[in-house]
Amino acid sequence: MSGRPAKTAGVMGGMGPDATVDFMARVIALTSSGRDQDHIHMLVEQDPTVPNRQDAISSGVDNVSSHLAEMAQRLEACGADFLVMVCNTAHVFLNDVHTTTNIPFISIIDESVGEIGRICAGAKCVGVMATDGCLDTNIYQDAIAASGRTSVVPDEENLKKLMHWIHAVKAGDQSDEVKQGMASVADALVNDGAEVLIAGCTEIPIVFDGSDFAVPVVASTDILARRTVEFAQGLVPLPDKN
Repeated sequence: MSGRPAKTAGVMGGMGPDATVDFMARVIALTSSGRDQDHIHMLVEQDPTVPNRQDAISSGVDNVSSHLAEMAQRLEACGADFLVMVCNTAHVFLNDVHTTTNIPFISIIDESVGEIGRICAGAKCVGVMATDGCLDTNIYQDAIAASGRTSVVPDEENLKKLMHWIHAVKAGDQSDEVKQGMASVADALVNDGAEVLIAGCTEIPIVFDGSDFAVPVVASTDILARRTVEFAQGLVPLPDKN
């Protein structure tokens, strides 16, 4: 481990619980260590009581933002130097987090889109696998457009299938059937012109991370885990507060 000052990561989790545990496991796996003390310090709020993000988006009733802000404030008060959140869709509800905390927030959306330039800079069309609520808000599509690329999303039929498989993972089903179902949605996006895919829901990489797939797949959980390690170990300087 380097002699750089270590930072404590505040992890906003529980959306869903398995995805948060998967994120933590990836952080541990990505950390070069020979002893316990080499691992990074994570303060984790595993809070499954955060209201349903899809319902909040579809209804227009925001009962999520204040809940996330309170979680972020608790993590900061406990000593977190920066925040990450293990849910793509919840990034729609960050305004209160930004205005009520004093530490940087690392966006899984920005980091996932930024990864495209690192692994396949020439790709012009990005396929996005995400929840219906996330896609309805265009949070990924806007970030991809800002990077100078176009995006393609699942059609209505494939989005229904993807949501079915995401809910299956949330219910504890990590079977080959679920993996194959998600892969079929990915195949459809490639057929629609996607040169690279973003697995933009943290349930997706639990069963489908794009290994041996026809085009590169940016697994959002992996990217966030890697950046968390880099920031926590001081390998990359933390950005200014958002």
